[in-house]
Amino acid sequence: MTQAEQVTDPIAYHGEGAVWSPTWGGLRWVDMLAGDILSLDARTGRVDRLDTGSSVAAMIRPRENGGFLVVTEREFALWNESGREWVSDPVWQGATHRFNEGSTTPEGNLFVGTMGYDQVPGTAEVFGFGANREITPLFDGVTISNGMGFTADGSLMYYVDTPTRRIDVFDYADGVPTNRRPFVTLPEGIGGPDGLCVDAEDGVWLALYGGSGVRRYDRHGVLTDTIDLPVSKVTSCTLGGEDLRTLYITTSREFLEPHEEPLAGSVFAATVAIPGRPVTPFAG
Repeated sequence: MTQAEQVTDPIAYHGEGAVWSPTWGGLRWVDMLAGDILSLDARTGRVDRLDTGSSVAAMIRPRENGGFLVVTEREFALWNESGREWVSDPVWQGATHRFNEGSTTPEGNLFVGTMGYDQVPGTAEVFGFGANREITPLFDGVTISNGMGFTADGSLMYYVDTPTRRIDVFDYADGVPTNRRPFVTLPEGIGGPDGLCVDAEDGVWLALYGGSGVRRYDRHGVLTDTIDLPVSKVTSCTLGGEDLRTLYITTSREFLEPHEEPLAGSVFAATVAIPGRPVTPFAG
């Protein structure tokens, strides 16, 4: 079992979407339901907060030529360090759904899923957003679209729809995921699958919402490591640091009373044996 330590104060209500990139100085994540992007200065421990102008900040990725891509409640937005330079029209009308989680693809496009605010089964879907700024529906029939990542050779895509209690895997070629099938099914009583990241040996680190920890499954789906945390709502993880061996873990205090779980909303970090891979920047 790998040990973790707290690296920020409990500053997020619903911390999510952790991403490490040296192009922006280290770790960024979102305080999703506040609509904010958070940035950690690893040397000083200082955290800066940026308001995206939306009630939801679903995820963030670096851009190939500088700046970053932000996915908000219903839009895609391109930012540089001076501010927002472009935003899409809402992908759908009405605040019935929101974007939730996703990943850049090996080609540098973006896949991102949705969830309904009422969480009606099967009413959410997954979209692609290209470097050409085109938005394409990919597949539907999901409920809470969540963590996503790719193997090092780009041939497989891991994917979580939280209520299924599974990590699924797709074949991936020519920008299209196909042949979806179960990769790992979680036992009852350990929380639900949330965000994930994929390491250099194609192992999957999976955050457990309601499960107080993170689990690693190797490329064959065998459980190889666990990290226990002093908070229950664990939301996402990413591998970073100079050697890409620091697993940063975001947490949430959503639905908790003020006196419950005083460390909820903090970021934690653990040193792991197998490094990650540099995040693929968005090509647009």
